[in-house]
Amino acid sequence: MDENHVIGFLLLFVRISSLLAFLPLFNNMSIPATSKATFAFYLTLIFDFSIPPPNIPHTQITIFWAILSEVAFGMFVGVFINIVLYTLMYAGEQISLMMGFSMATVFDYQSSISMPVISQFFNFFALMIILALDIHHSMILIIQQSLIDLPLGGFIITQDIFDYLIKAFKNLFVIGLTLAFPILALSLLSDIIFGMLMKTMPQFNLLVIGYPIKIGIGFTVLIAVLSSMVLIFKREIFH
Repeated sequence: MDENHVIGFLLLFVRISSLLAFLPLFNNMSIPATSKATFAFYLTLIFDFSIPPPNIPHTQITIFWAILSEVAFGMFVGVFINIVLYTLMYAGEQISLMMGFSMATVFDYQSSISMPVISQFFNFFALMIILALDIHHSMILIIQQSLIDLPLGGFIITQDIFDYLIKAFKNLFVIGLTLAFPILALSLLSDIIFGMLMKTMPQFNLLVIGYPIKIGIGFTVLIAVLSSMVLIFKREIFH
């Protein structure tokens, strides 16, 4: 086995490991690290026979920068795909705020942060969509296609990547508010109606009557628009 093949195998393992570390579903904290490493090594053995070895100088500095290049590639790809998941979570935060669930937070073991219950529901719902649409298989195809389009150690961070990242973060807030807009609009309308009722009927108890009605309206609209959210999520993740 020559040096080119050893270096190529190392860079291929780093690329696959980095992608699995940042891609959704594969980066779940409940999956043991040994299982992830074994799966990365298994994919490396499969793809190693289908790509030519990299043509890079055999120096420590060059190999070190090639490894950093592969790690950066996996990180950027993972960030771009995870932004779609964060869109649903952001919509869940806005919905929780309007429904009065902003203080009802649960600990997410995947991201190691606390989030509102609606965001946690959207997080699990997105993972179910990924499994139902075979997106986890598409992610493996992304790894294969990256080996065809981008040679090992050839990833370079350019200004276009940062421009696309800024655009993706902008779309995160725009699409997140779009997903939450039906519930936000009806919640705001209910607040206006409750305010008018309190002005005309001071004995109207908002805490006892108003909030349960507001929560019921929120869940009713959420059930009605959930299928549309699935279509938007599918469009964005395949975009």
